[in-house]
Amino acid sequence: MPDTARPAFWRIFLPHTTAAVPIARALIRSALTDIEAAADSDTAELLTAELVANAVEHTGGDHPIELVVELLETGCQVEVHDRDPAPVGGLDSRVPAPSPSPDSLDEHGRGLLLIRTLSAASGYRATEHGKAVWFTLRPAC
Repeated sequence: MPDTARPAFWRIFLPHTTAAVPIARALIRSALTDIEAAADSDTAELLTAELVANAVEHTGGDHPIELVVELLETGCQVEVHDRDPAPVGGLDSRVPAPSPSPDSLDEHGRGLLLIRTLSAASGYRATEHGKAVWFTLRPAC
């Protein structure tokens, strides 16, 4: 008999500090195991860490950051919610990537490039309290 009680999504609040990044990495791996997602957990872990690090670095305040993992028929979707309504430039996968590419010596700018390159789709949307930045992953083969 199939397990119909398996959750379709997983949600947790993270502190608005750099400590959120390693917590998020562990949580995404655990969430994908819990919901038996077929998506590549290494890629999900890397991209989730990038989104959480961006939320910590580029948003103010001490409101928690929300991490949401949803199992989809076509893979999984990961969202990071923060309180800053400002759009995320260069993330929407339907829009051509901004030029030029990040400088190889620059410490910033590679995270969004990784998300755009390694995810099936990515973007952001306004929420009642700020925004949600997201990516989707197809099932791993």
